[in-house]
Amino acid sequence: QVQLVESGGGLVQAGGSLRLSCAASGRTSSSLSVGWFRQAPGKEREFVGRISWSGVSTYYAESVKGRFTISRDNAKNTIYLQMSSLKPEDTAVYYCAREPYGSSWTDWGQGTQVTVSS
Repeated sequence: QVQLVESGGGLVQAGGSLRLSCAASGRTSSSLSVGWFRQAPGKEREFVGRISWSGVSTYYAESVKGRFTISRDNAKNTIYLQMSSLKPEDTAVYYCAREPYGSSWTDWGQGTQVTVSS
């Protein structure tokens, strides 16, 4: 069983930065990648980006490309989402999830709220 716990959300002004963390524990050896998603009020959950479990490759949604960066610390088994040049439309609950080999996204965290004020 794998657990993912997000942290680092908060209130920030437009143009500011914030770093979210996703701490992984449990049997993570069968993981292909970890992804970040977000859900704004009244909207569907949206893919933000992903990083391979090895940390070698990343992929981002067009809406955040160039502003957000995903990285991982292998020693801490933690995945980070560095968000810069934040916009009010980035306001959402941010989730991380794990992608096992041969399966869809699973082990969703509880989410962390990010609010960007204009």
